[in-house]
Amino acid sequence: MNKFTHIDYIIFVIYFVVVSSYGYWVYSRKKIKGVSDSKDFFLAEGSLTWWAIGASLIASNISAEQFIGTSGQGFAVGLAVAAYEWVAAIALIIVAVWFIPIFLKNKIFTMPQFLHARYNETVSFIMAIFWLLLYVLVNLTSILYLGALAINSLAGGGYLHEIIIALAIFALFITLGGMKVIGYTDVIQVLVLVIGGLATTYIALTLVSEKFGLGTDALAGLSAMFKHAPEHFKMIMAKPEAGAPQAEINKYLALPGIAMYFAGQWIVNLNYWGCNQYITQRALGADLKTARTGILFAGLMKLAMPIIVVLPGIAAYVLYKDGGLQQEMNSGGHFNSDNAYSAILGFLPTGLKGLSVAALTAAIVASLAGKANSISTIFTLDIYKKHIDKEASEKKMVITGKIVILAALVFSIILTWKDLLGISGEGGFTYIQKYTGYISPGIFAIFILGFFWKRTTGAAAIAGILTSFAMSVLFNNFAPALFGHETILYTAFPTGDAKGTWQIPFLICMGLSFFFTVIVMAVISLAGPKINPKALDIPKHMFKVDKGTLALIIVTLMLLTMLYVKFW
Repeated sequence: MNKFTHIDYIIFVIYFVVVSSYGYWVYSRKKIKGVSDSKDFFLAEGSLTWWAIGASLIASNISAEQFIGTSGQGFAVGLAVAAYEWVAAIALIIVAVWFIPIFLKNKIFTMPQFLHARYNETVSFIMAIFWLLLYVLVNLTSILYLGALAINSLAGGGYLHEIIIALAIFALFITLGGMKVIGYTDVIQVLVLVIGGLATTYIALTLVSEKFGLGTDALAGLSAMFKHAPEHFKMIMAKPEAGAPQAEINKYLALPGIAMYFAGQWIVNLNYWGCNQYITQRALGADLKTARTGILFAGLMKLAMPIIVVLPGIAAYVLYKDGGLQQEMNSGGHFNSDNAYSAILGFLPTGLKGLSVAALTAAIVASLAGKANSISTIFTLDIYKKHIDKEASEKKMVITGKIVILAALVFSIILTWKDLLGISGEGGFTYIQKYTGYISPGIFAIFILGFFWKRTTGAAAIAGILTSFAMSVLFNNFAPALFGHETILYTAFPTGDAKGTWQIPFLICMGLSFFFTVIVMAVISLAGPKINPKALDIPKHMFKVDKGTLALIIVTLMLLTMLYVKFW
Protein backbone atom coordinates (compact mmCIF):
# COMPACT_ATOMS: atom_id res chain seq x y z
CA MET A 1 0.00 0.00 0.00
CA ASN A 2 1.27 3.49 -0.86
CA LYS A 3 2.13 5.85 1.95
CA PHE A 4 1.32 9.52 2.10
CA THR A 5 3.87 11.66 0.32
CA HIS A 6 4.70 15.33 0.69
CA ILE A 7 2.52 16.07 -2.34
CA ASP A 8 -0.46 14.39 -0.66
CA TYR A 9 0.05 16.46 2.46
CA ILE A 10 0.41 19.64 0.39
CA ILE A 11 -2.85 18.96 -1.48
CA PHE A 12 -4.62 18.27 1.79
CA VAL A 13 -3.27 21.49 3.37
CA ILE A 14 -4.30 23.49 0.28
CA TYR A 15 -7.83 22.13 0.69
CA PHE A 16 -7.84 23.14 4.37
CA VAL A 17 -6.57 26.66 3.60
CA VAL A 18 -9.00 27.22 0.69
CA VAL A 19 -12.08 26.15 2.66
CA SER A 20 -11.03 28.09 5.78
CA SER A 21 -10.20 31.22 3.79
CA TYR A 22 -13.46 31.12 1.86
CA GLY A 23 -15.41 30.56 5.07
CA TYR A 24 -13.65 33.51 6.71
CA TRP A 25 -14.38 35.69 3.66
CA VAL A 26 -18.10 34.83 3.83
CA TYR A 27 -18.08 35.50 7.59
CA SER A 28 -16.23 38.83 7.11
CA ARG A 29 -18.73 40.05 4.52
CA LYS A 30 -21.53 39.17 6.92
CA LYS A 31 -19.87 41.17 9.71
CA ILE A 32 -19.30 44.16 7.41
CA LYS A 33 -23.01 44.20 6.61
CA GLY A 34 -23.74 44.14 10.34
CA VAL A 35 -25.66 40.87 10.25
CA SER A 36 -25.46 39.18 13.63
CA ASP A 37 -28.94 38.20 14.71
CA SER A 38 -29.98 34.67 15.67
CA LYS A 39 -31.98 33.93 12.51
CA ASP A 40 -29.00 34.74 10.33
CA PHE A 41 -26.64 32.67 12.50
CA PHE A 42 -28.90 29.61 12.61
CA LEU A 43 -30.63 29.86 9.21
CA ALA A 44 -28.59 32.22 6.95
CA GLU A 45 -32.01 33.81 6.46
CA GLY A 46 -32.76 34.27 2.76
CA SER A 47 -29.12 34.33 1.65
CA LEU A 48 -28.56 30.78 0.32
CA THR A 49 -29.10 30.22 -3.41
CA TRP A 50 -30.74 27.04 -4.78
CA TRP A 51 -27.39 25.54 -5.76
CA ALA A 52 -25.94 26.32 -2.32
CA ILE A 53 -28.95 24.66 -0.65
CA GLY A 54 -28.65 21.57 -2.86
CA ALA A 55 -24.90 21.29 -2.42
CA SER A 56 -25.20 21.80 1.34
CA LEU A 57 -27.83 19.06 1.60
CA ILE A 58 -25.56 16.60 -0.20
CA ALA A 59 -22.41 17.66 1.65
CA SER A 60 -24.16 17.25 4.98
CA ASN A 61 -25.70 13.91 4.00
CA ILE A 62 -22.65 12.29 2.38
CA SER A 63 -20.47 11.89 5.44
CA ALA A 64 -18.47 9.20 7.16
CA GLU A 65 -21.47 6.90 7.46
CA GLN A 66 -21.85 7.16 3.68
CA PHE A 67 -18.24 6.90 2.54
CA ILE A 68 -17.26 4.38 5.21
CA GLY A 69 -20.54 2.77 6.28
CA THR A 70 -22.24 2.53 2.87
CA SER A 71 -19.07 1.25 1.20
CA GLY A 72 -18.88 -1.31 3.99
CA GLN A 73 -22.45 -2.35 3.21
CA GLY A 74 -21.52 -2.42 -0.48
CA PHE A 75 -18.80 -4.92 0.44
CA ALA A 76 -21.07 -7.04 2.62
CA VAL A 77 -24.40 -6.76 0.82
CA GLY A 78 -23.95 -5.08 -2.54
CA LEU A 79 -25.94 -2.60 -4.59
CA ALA A 80 -29.12 -3.23 -2.57
CA VAL A 81 -27.86 -0.66 -0.06
CA ALA A 82 -28.29 1.95 -2.84
CA ALA A 83 -32.00 1.83 -1.94
CA TYR A 84 -31.18 4.39 0.76
CA GLU A 85 -29.87 6.75 -1.94
CA TRP A 86 -32.47 6.14 -4.65
CA VAL A 87 -35.55 6.14 -2.41
CA ALA A 88 -34.16 9.41 -1.04
CA ALA A 89 -34.61 10.96 -4.50
CA ILE A 90 -38.37 10.30 -4.32
CA ALA A 91 -38.47 11.43 -0.68
CA LEU A 92 -36.85 14.73 -1.66
CA ILE A 93 -39.51 15.27 -4.34
CA ILE A 94 -42.23 14.70 -1.71
CA VAL A 95 -40.50 17.07 0.71
CA ALA A 96 -40.05 19.77 -1.95
CA VAL A 97 -43.65 19.62 -3.18
CA TRP A 98 -45.63 18.98 0.03
CA PHE A 99 -43.53 19.48 3.17
CA ILE A 100 -41.46 22.64 2.57
CA PRO A 101 -44.46 24.82 1.56
CA ILE A 102 -46.09 24.03 4.91
CA PHE A 103 -42.95 24.97 6.85
CA LEU A 104 -42.38 28.19 4.92
CA LYS A 105 -46.02 29.35 5.03
CA ASN A 106 -46.07 28.94 8.82
CA LYS A 107 -42.62 30.58 9.21
CA ILE A 108 -41.12 27.50 10.84
CA PHE A 109 -37.42 27.76 11.74
CA THR A 110 -37.02 24.61 13.87
CA MET A 111 -38.80 21.29 14.01
CA PRO A 112 -39.80 21.71 17.68
CA GLN A 113 -41.29 25.09 16.71
CA PHE A 114 -43.55 23.31 14.24
CA LEU A 115 -44.63 20.84 16.92
CA HIS A 116 -45.43 23.72 19.27
CA ALA A 117 -47.47 25.51 16.60
CA ARG A 118 -49.33 22.36 15.55
CA TYR A 119 -49.69 20.58 18.90
CA ASN A 120 -48.46 22.11 22.18
CA GLU A 121 -45.40 23.05 24.18
CA THR A 122 -45.18 19.62 25.85
CA VAL A 123 -44.80 17.81 22.51
CA SER A 124 -42.29 20.40 21.36
CA PHE A 125 -40.17 20.12 24.51
CA ILE A 126 -40.19 16.30 24.58
CA MET A 127 -39.11 16.07 20.96
CA ALA A 128 -36.45 18.78 21.38
CA ILE A 129 -34.86 16.62 24.09
CA PHE A 130 -35.21 13.49 21.93
CA TRP A 131 -33.56 15.22 18.97
CA LEU A 132 -30.69 16.59 21.03
CA LEU A 133 -29.96 13.14 22.47
CA LEU A 134 -30.22 11.51 19.05
CA TYR A 135 -28.01 14.07 17.31
CA VAL A 136 -25.29 13.93 19.97
CA LEU A 137 -25.32 10.25 20.99
CA VAL A 138 -25.92 8.71 17.55
CA ASN A 139 -25.19 11.13 14.70
CA LEU A 140 -22.44 13.48 15.85
CA THR A 141 -20.43 10.79 17.64
CA SER A 142 -20.73 8.21 14.84
CA ILE A 143 -19.71 10.73 12.16
CA LEU A 144 -16.67 11.77 14.19
CA TYR A 145 -15.64 8.23 15.14
CA LEU A 146 -16.08 6.59 11.73
CA GLY A 147 -14.34 9.44 9.95
CA ALA A 148 -11.39 9.46 12.32
CA LEU A 149 -11.15 5.66 12.09
CA ALA A 150 -10.89 5.76 8.29
CA ILE A 151 -8.31 8.55 8.17
CA ASN A 152 -6.32 6.88 10.95
CA SER A 153 -6.22 3.65 8.94
CA LEU A 154 -4.89 5.51 5.90
CA ALA A 155 -2.29 7.26 8.01
CA GLY A 156 -0.94 3.90 9.19
CA GLY A 157 -2.65 3.80 12.59
CA GLY A 158 -1.77 5.25 15.96
CA TYR A 159 -3.29 8.70 15.40
CA LEU A 160 -6.97 8.11 16.17
CA HIS A 161 -7.27 10.52 19.09
CA GLU A 162 -5.29 13.26 17.35
CA ILE A 163 -7.48 12.95 14.23
CA ILE A 164 -10.68 13.04 16.30
CA ILE A 165 -9.57 16.33 17.86
CA ALA A 166 -8.41 17.80 14.53
CA LEU A 167 -11.72 17.01 12.80
CA ALA A 168 -13.70 18.50 15.70
CA ILE A 169 -11.61 21.70 15.66
CA PHE A 170 -11.98 22.11 11.89
CA ALA A 171 -15.75 21.64 12.20
CA LEU A 172 -15.83 24.12 15.10
CA PHE A 173 -14.18 26.86 13.02
CA ILE A 174 -16.76 26.47 10.24
CA THR A 175 -19.76 26.10 12.54
CA LEU A 176 -19.01 29.22 14.59
CA GLY A 177 -19.48 31.28 11.43
CA GLY A 178 -23.15 30.32 11.31
CA MET A 179 -25.36 28.65 8.71
CA LYS A 180 -24.34 31.01 5.90
CA VAL A 181 -20.67 30.04 6.27
CA ILE A 182 -21.66 26.35 6.50
CA GLY A 183 -23.89 26.58 3.44
CA TYR A 184 -21.37 28.27 1.14
CA THR A 185 -18.32 26.29 2.30
CA ASP A 186 -20.40 23.17 1.65
CA VAL A 187 -20.35 24.09 -2.06
CA ILE A 188 -16.56 23.63 -2.04
CA GLN A 189 -16.88 20.55 0.16
CA VAL A 190 -19.30 18.83 -2.20
CA LEU A 191 -17.12 19.59 -5.24
CA VAL A 192 -14.10 18.09 -3.50
CA LEU A 193 -15.95 15.03 -2.24
CA VAL A 194 -17.46 14.34 -5.69
CA ILE A 195 -14.12 14.73 -7.50
CA GLY A 196 -12.23 12.73 -4.87
CA GLY A 197 -15.00 10.15 -4.67
CA LEU A 198 -15.05 9.63 -8.43
CA ALA A 199 -11.24 9.29 -8.42
CA THR A 200 -11.52 6.58 -5.76
CA THR A 201 -14.19 4.73 -7.75
CA TYR A 202 -12.08 4.93 -10.90
CA ILE A 203 -9.04 3.47 -9.13
CA ALA A 204 -11.20 0.74 -7.58
CA LEU A 205 -12.47 -0.30 -11.02
CA THR A 206 -8.96 -0.29 -12.52
CA LEU A 207 -7.69 -2.44 -9.64
CA VAL A 208 -10.38 -5.01 -10.45
CA SER A 209 -9.51 -4.78 -14.14
CA GLU A 210 -5.81 -5.39 -13.43
CA LYS A 211 -6.64 -8.25 -11.07
CA PHE A 212 -8.29 -10.20 -13.89
CA GLY A 213 -5.72 -9.32 -16.54
CA LEU A 214 -7.83 -6.74 -18.37
CA GLY A 215 -5.37 -3.86 -18.20
CA THR A 216 -6.32 -0.58 -16.54
CA ASP A 217 -9.71 -0.17 -18.18
CA ALA A 218 -12.31 1.03 -15.65
CA LEU A 219 -15.24 -0.17 -17.76
CA ALA A 220 -13.61 -3.58 -18.11
CA GLY A 221 -13.26 -3.61 -14.31
CA LEU A 222 -16.97 -2.87 -13.95
CA SER A 223 -17.81 -5.72 -16.34
CA ALA A 224 -15.57 -8.04 -14.31
CA MET A 225 -17.45 -7.07 -11.16
CA PHE A 226 -20.76 -7.96 -12.82
CA LYS A 227 -19.28 -11.32 -13.81
CA HIS A 228 -17.55 -12.27 -10.56
CA ALA A 229 -20.10 -10.87 -8.08
CA PRO A 230 -23.50 -10.96 -9.82
CA GLU A 231 -25.31 -11.36 -6.48
CA HIS A 232 -23.88 -7.97 -5.42
CA PHE A 233 -25.79 -6.18 -8.20
CA LYS A 234 -29.32 -7.12 -7.20
CA MET A 235 -31.57 -4.54 -5.59
CA ILE A 236 -33.99 -7.08 -4.09
CA MET A 237 -32.62 -9.74 -1.77
CA ALA A 238 -34.39 -13.08 -1.41
CA LYS A 239 -35.23 -14.34 2.09
CA PRO A 240 -32.67 -17.01 3.10
CA GLU A 241 -33.75 -20.60 3.48
CA ALA A 242 -33.49 -22.43 6.81
CA GLY A 243 -29.88 -23.31 7.53
CA ALA A 244 -28.50 -20.64 5.18
CA PRO A 245 -24.97 -19.31 5.88
CA GLN A 246 -24.77 -16.66 8.56
CA ALA A 247 -23.55 -14.08 6.05
CA GLU A 248 -26.71 -14.49 3.95
CA ILE A 249 -28.92 -14.09 7.01
CA ASN A 250 -27.06 -10.94 8.06
CA LYS A 251 -27.57 -9.45 4.59
CA TYR A 252 -31.31 -9.96 4.80
CA LEU A 253 -31.44 -8.58 8.34
CA ALA A 254 -29.85 -5.37 7.03
CA LEU A 255 -31.88 -5.14 3.80
CA PRO A 256 -34.95 -7.40 3.97
CA GLY A 257 -35.85 -7.74 0.30
CA ILE A 258 -38.90 -6.08 -1.19
CA ALA A 259 -40.55 -5.92 2.25
CA MET A 260 -38.35 -2.97 3.22
CA TYR A 261 -39.98 -0.89 0.46
CA PHE A 262 -43.31 -1.24 2.25
CA ALA A 263 -41.87 -0.42 5.65
CA GLY A 264 -38.69 1.19 6.89
CA GLN A 265 -37.20 2.65 3.71
CA TRP A 266 -39.95 5.27 3.37
CA ILE A 267 -39.92 6.08 7.07
CA VAL A 268 -36.12 6.41 7.10
CA ASN A 269 -36.02 8.72 4.09
CA LEU A 270 -39.12 10.86 4.65
CA ASN A 271 -38.22 11.36 8.30
CA TYR A 272 -34.58 12.15 7.49
CA TRP A 273 -35.22 14.57 4.62
CA GLY A 274 -38.52 16.10 5.75
CA CYS A 275 -38.68 16.06 9.56
CA ASN A 276 -35.03 16.54 10.44
CA GLN A 277 -33.66 19.88 11.63
CA TYR A 278 -30.21 18.92 10.40
CA ILE A 279 -31.47 18.75 6.79
CA THR A 280 -34.49 21.06 6.49
CA GLN A 281 -32.57 23.88 8.17
CA ARG A 282 -30.80 24.54 4.86
CA ALA A 283 -34.08 25.46 3.16
CA LEU A 284 -36.07 27.06 5.97
CA GLY A 285 -34.61 30.52 5.45
CA ALA A 286 -35.23 30.65 1.67
CA ASP A 287 -38.27 31.50 -0.43
CA LEU A 288 -40.38 28.62 -1.77
CA LYS A 289 -39.00 28.52 -5.32
CA THR A 290 -35.37 28.63 -4.16
CA ALA A 291 -35.95 26.01 -1.47
CA ARG A 292 -37.81 23.69 -3.86
CA THR A 293 -35.19 23.94 -6.59
CA GLY A 294 -32.36 23.32 -4.14
CA ILE A 295 -34.06 20.26 -2.67
CA LEU A 296 -34.87 18.80 -6.11
CA PHE A 297 -31.29 19.47 -7.23
CA ALA A 298 -30.12 17.43 -4.24
CA GLY A 299 -32.56 14.67 -5.21
CA LEU A 300 -31.10 14.51 -8.72
CA MET A 301 -27.57 14.26 -7.30
CA LYS A 302 -28.64 11.43 -4.98
CA LEU A 303 -29.16 9.18 -8.01
CA ALA A 304 -25.42 9.28 -8.74
CA MET A 305 -24.21 8.83 -5.16
CA PRO A 306 -23.94 4.99 -5.29
CA ILE A 307 -21.17 5.43 -7.88
CA ILE A 308 -19.12 7.13 -5.18
CA VAL A 309 -20.18 5.34 -2.02
CA VAL A 310 -21.24 1.82 -3.08
CA LEU A 311 -19.11 0.76 -6.07
CA PRO A 312 -15.78 1.03 -4.17
CA GLY A 313 -17.18 -1.38 -1.56
CA ILE A 314 -18.28 -3.89 -4.20
CA ALA A 315 -14.87 -3.59 -5.87
CA ALA A 316 -13.19 -4.28 -2.54
CA TYR A 317 -15.40 -7.37 -2.14
CA VAL A 318 -14.38 -8.73 -5.56
CA LEU A 319 -10.69 -8.13 -4.81
CA TYR A 320 -10.94 -9.65 -1.34
CA LYS A 321 -12.86 -12.67 -2.63
CA ASP A 322 -10.04 -13.29 -5.13
CA GLY A 323 -7.34 -13.11 -2.44
CA GLY A 324 -6.54 -9.41 -2.42
CA LEU A 325 -6.86 -6.73 0.32
CA GLN A 326 -6.40 -9.36 3.04
CA GLN A 327 -4.29 -7.13 5.26
CA GLU A 328 -6.34 -4.00 4.58
CA MET A 329 -9.69 -5.61 5.43
CA ASN A 330 -8.31 -7.19 8.61
CA SER A 331 -6.89 -4.14 10.35
CA GLY A 332 -6.11 -4.67 13.99
CA GLY A 333 -6.34 -8.43 13.53
CA HIS A 334 -10.12 -8.32 13.00
CA PHE A 335 -12.07 -8.34 9.75
CA ASN A 336 -14.31 -5.29 9.36
CA SER A 337 -16.31 -4.57 6.21
CA ASP A 338 -16.17 -0.86 7.09
CA ASN A 339 -12.49 -0.97 6.09
CA ALA A 340 -13.48 -1.34 2.41
CA TYR A 341 -13.30 2.34 1.45
CA SER A 342 -10.01 3.09 3.18
CA ALA A 343 -8.58 -0.15 1.70
CA ILE A 344 -9.22 1.20 -1.80
CA LEU A 345 -7.98 4.67 -0.91
CA GLY A 346 -4.63 3.20 0.06
CA PHE A 347 -3.92 2.28 -3.56
CA LEU A 348 -4.47 5.72 -5.02
CA PRO A 349 -1.45 7.32 -6.69
CA THR A 350 0.40 10.28 -5.24
CA GLY A 351 -1.71 13.41 -5.32
CA LEU A 352 -5.01 11.65 -5.86
CA LYS A 353 -4.65 10.08 -2.44
CA GLY A 354 -4.35 13.52 -0.88
CA LEU A 355 -7.36 14.74 -2.87
CA SER A 356 -9.47 11.72 -1.90
CA VAL A 357 -8.57 12.01 1.78
CA ALA A 358 -9.47 15.70 1.47
CA ALA A 359 -12.82 14.59 0.00
CA LEU A 360 -13.40 12.23 2.90
CA THR A 361 -12.44 14.96 5.36
CA ALA A 362 -14.74 17.39 3.53
CA ALA A 363 -17.65 15.01 3.99
CA ILE A 364 -16.88 14.46 7.66
CA VAL A 365 -16.38 18.13 8.49
CA ALA A 366 -19.45 19.27 6.55
CA SER A 367 -21.65 16.82 8.41
CA LEU A 368 -20.11 17.62 11.78
CA ALA A 369 -20.63 21.34 11.19
CA GLY A 370 -24.22 20.91 10.03
CA LYS A 371 -25.10 18.59 12.89
CA ALA A 372 -23.47 20.84 15.50
CA ASN A 373 -25.35 23.85 14.14
CA SER A 374 -28.65 21.95 14.33
CA ILE A 375 -27.94 20.93 17.92
CA SER A 376 -27.19 24.55 18.73
CA THR A 377 -30.32 25.79 16.93
CA ILE A 378 -32.71 23.44 18.72
CA PHE A 379 -31.17 24.06 22.16
CA THR A 380 -31.00 27.84 21.80
CA LEU A 381 -34.36 28.55 20.14
CA ASP A 382 -36.47 25.78 21.64
CA ILE A 383 -35.03 25.24 25.12
CA TYR A 384 -32.86 28.20 26.18
CA LYS A 385 -35.07 30.98 24.78
CA LYS A 386 -38.35 29.36 25.85
CA HIS A 387 -37.49 27.83 29.22
CA ILE A 388 -34.25 29.32 30.58
CA ASP A 389 -33.96 32.98 29.51
CA LYS A 390 -37.13 34.22 27.83
CA GLU A 391 -35.73 37.78 27.61
CA ALA A 392 -32.44 36.77 25.96
CA SER A 393 -31.21 39.29 23.38
CA GLU A 394 -30.21 38.36 19.84
CA LYS A 395 -26.54 38.70 20.75
CA LYS A 396 -26.93 36.51 23.82
CA MET A 397 -28.67 33.79 21.81
CA VAL A 398 -25.86 33.75 19.25
CA ILE A 399 -23.28 33.48 22.05
CA THR A 400 -25.29 30.69 23.67
CA GLY A 401 -25.48 28.90 20.33
CA LYS A 402 -21.69 29.03 19.95
CA ILE A 403 -21.16 27.70 23.48
CA VAL A 404 -23.53 24.80 22.74
CA ILE A 405 -21.60 24.00 19.55
CA LEU A 406 -18.36 23.81 21.53
CA ALA A 407 -19.96 21.71 24.27
CA ALA A 408 -21.52 19.26 21.79
CA LEU A 409 -18.22 18.70 20.01
CA VAL A 410 -16.30 18.26 23.26
CA PHE A 411 -18.89 15.75 24.51
CA SER A 412 -18.73 13.81 21.26
CA ILE A 413 -14.92 13.65 21.55
CA ILE A 414 -15.29 12.14 25.02
CA LEU A 415 -17.78 9.52 23.78
CA THR A 416 -15.64 8.54 20.79
CA TRP A 417 -12.36 8.46 22.70
CA LYS A 418 -12.76 4.78 23.61
CA ASP A 419 -15.78 4.03 21.39
CA LEU A 420 -17.97 4.17 24.50
CA LEU A 421 -21.15 3.65 22.45
CA GLY A 422 -19.91 0.52 20.67
CA ILE A 423 -20.20 2.01 17.17
CA SER A 424 -17.55 -0.27 15.67
CA GLY A 425 -19.27 -3.37 17.05
CA GLU A 426 -22.55 -2.58 15.28
CA GLY A 427 -21.01 -1.49 12.00
CA GLY A 428 -21.22 2.23 11.31
CA PHE A 429 -24.08 2.41 8.84
CA THR A 430 -26.24 -0.15 10.66
CA TYR A 431 -25.58 1.55 14.01
CA ILE A 432 -26.96 4.87 12.74
CA GLN A 433 -29.98 3.45 10.93
CA LYS A 434 -30.95 1.01 13.67
CA TYR A 435 -30.82 3.37 16.63
CA THR A 436 -32.34 6.29 14.75
CA GLY A 437 -35.14 3.87 13.92
CA TYR A 438 -36.18 3.65 17.57
CA ILE A 439 -37.79 7.09 17.39
CA SER A 440 -38.11 7.95 13.68
CA PRO A 441 -41.45 6.09 13.17
CA GLY A 442 -43.04 8.22 15.91
CA ILE A 443 -41.50 11.44 14.61
CA PHE A 444 -42.72 10.77 11.10
CA ALA A 445 -46.20 9.79 12.35
CA ILE A 446 -46.72 13.01 14.32
CA PHE A 447 -45.47 15.11 11.39
CA ILE A 448 -47.43 13.43 8.62
CA LEU A 449 -50.68 13.36 10.62
CA GLY A 450 -50.03 16.89 11.82
CA PHE A 451 -49.63 18.06 8.23
CA PHE A 452 -52.59 16.43 6.60
CA TRP A 453 -55.17 15.38 9.22
CA LYS A 454 -56.75 18.28 11.05
CA ARG A 455 -58.20 16.16 13.86
CA THR A 456 -54.78 15.04 15.17
CA THR A 457 -54.46 16.26 18.77
CA GLY A 458 -51.60 17.07 21.12
CA ALA A 459 -52.55 14.16 23.36
CA ALA A 460 -52.34 11.85 20.34
CA ALA A 461 -48.90 13.21 19.50
CA ILE A 462 -47.56 12.52 23.00
CA ALA A 463 -49.08 9.04 22.92
CA GLY A 464 -47.53 8.53 19.48
CA ILE A 465 -44.03 9.39 20.70
CA LEU A 466 -44.30 6.96 23.61
CA THR A 467 -46.00 4.24 21.54
CA SER A 468 -43.38 4.44 18.80
CA PHE A 469 -40.47 4.03 21.19
CA ALA A 470 -42.20 1.21 23.08
CA MET A 471 -43.09 -0.60 19.84
CA SER A 472 -39.53 -0.21 18.53
CA VAL A 473 -38.10 -1.74 21.70
CA LEU A 474 -40.71 -4.52 21.58
CA PHE A 475 -40.16 -5.54 17.95
CA ASN A 476 -36.38 -5.12 17.97
CA ASN A 477 -35.75 -6.94 21.22
CA PHE A 478 -38.68 -8.98 22.56
CA ALA A 479 -41.25 -9.80 19.86
CA PRO A 480 -39.73 -13.11 18.69
CA ALA A 481 -39.71 -14.51 22.22
CA LEU A 482 -43.22 -13.26 22.99
CA PHE A 483 -45.03 -14.07 19.76
CA GLY A 484 -43.08 -17.02 18.38
CA HIS A 485 -40.36 -17.15 15.79
CA GLU A 486 -41.60 -19.47 13.05
CA THR A 487 -41.54 -16.71 10.43
CA ILE A 488 -38.71 -14.66 11.88
CA LEU A 489 -35.13 -15.02 10.74
CA TYR A 490 -32.70 -17.00 12.83
CA THR A 491 -29.22 -15.69 13.48
CA ALA A 492 -26.57 -17.16 15.75
CA PHE A 493 -24.86 -15.22 18.49
CA PRO A 494 -21.47 -13.84 17.43
CA THR A 495 -19.92 -16.09 20.08
CA GLY A 496 -21.25 -19.18 18.33
CA ASP A 497 -23.71 -20.01 21.10
CA ALA A 498 -25.80 -22.95 19.83
CA LYS A 499 -29.01 -21.49 21.25
CA GLY A 500 -28.84 -18.47 18.99
CA THR A 501 -31.30 -15.61 18.94
CA TRP A 502 -34.20 -14.55 16.74
CA GLN A 503 -34.34 -11.14 15.10
CA ILE A 504 -36.76 -9.12 13.00
CA PRO A 505 -34.96 -6.93 10.43
CA PHE A 506 -34.88 -3.42 11.88
CA LEU A 507 -36.43 -1.88 8.75
CA ILE A 508 -39.45 -4.16 9.24
CA CYS A 509 -39.52 -3.21 12.94
CA MET A 510 -39.77 0.43 11.89
CA GLY A 511 -42.75 -0.31 9.66
CA LEU A 512 -44.54 -2.23 12.42
CA SER A 513 -43.84 0.53 14.94
CA PHE A 514 -45.18 3.18 12.56
CA PHE A 515 -48.35 1.14 11.86
CA PHE A 516 -49.30 0.75 15.52
CA THR A 517 -48.32 4.33 16.33
CA VAL A 518 -50.68 5.68 13.66
CA ILE A 519 -53.51 3.47 14.98
CA VAL A 520 -53.02 4.74 18.54
CA MET A 521 -52.85 8.37 17.40
CA ALA A 522 -55.96 7.98 15.23
CA VAL A 523 -58.02 6.45 18.04
CA ILE A 524 -57.04 9.16 20.53
CA SER A 525 -57.63 11.93 17.97
CA LEU A 526 -61.08 10.60 17.07
CA ALA A 527 -61.99 10.80 20.75
CA GLY A 528 -61.05 14.49 20.72
CA PRO A 529 -62.71 17.56 19.22
CA LYS A 530 -63.89 17.45 15.61
CA ILE A 531 -62.55 20.94 15.02
CA ASN A 532 -58.96 21.26 16.26
CA PRO A 533 -57.95 24.91 16.78
CA LYS A 534 -54.29 23.92 16.32
CA ALA A 535 -54.87 22.43 12.86
CA LEU A 536 -52.91 24.04 10.05
CA ASP A 537 -54.55 26.08 7.33
CA ILE A 538 -53.13 24.62 4.14
CA PRO A 539 -54.40 26.20 0.90
CA LYS A 540 -54.08 23.73 -1.96
CA HIS A 541 -52.43 26.28 -4.23
CA MET A 542 -49.28 26.01 -2.08
CA PHE A 543 -48.58 22.60 -3.60
CA LYS A 544 -48.66 23.74 -7.22
CA VAL A 545 -45.36 23.55 -9.10
CA ASP A 546 -44.14 25.53 -12.09
CA LYS A 547 -43.06 23.95 -15.39
CA GLY A 548 -39.35 24.02 -14.54
CA THR A 549 -39.93 22.24 -11.25
CA LEU A 550 -42.19 19.68 -12.93
CA ALA A 551 -39.55 19.00 -15.59
CA LEU A 552 -36.90 18.40 -12.92
CA ILE A 553 -39.22 15.97 -11.11
CA ILE A 554 -39.97 14.05 -14.32
CA VAL A 555 -36.27 13.73 -15.23
CA THR A 556 -35.45 12.42 -11.74
CA LEU A 557 -38.26 9.85 -11.81
CA MET A 558 -37.32 8.67 -15.34
CA LEU A 559 -33.68 8.15 -14.37
CA LEU A 560 -34.71 6.35 -11.18
CA THR A 561 -37.03 4.03 -13.11
CA MET A 562 -34.23 3.15 -15.53
CA LEU A 563 -31.90 2.29 -12.64
CA TYR A 564 -34.40 0.00 -10.95
CA VAL A 565 -35.32 -1.72 -14.22
CA LYS A 566 -31.60 -2.37 -14.80
CA PHE A 567 -30.81 -3.81 -11.36
CA TRP A 568 -34.13 -5.26 -10.17
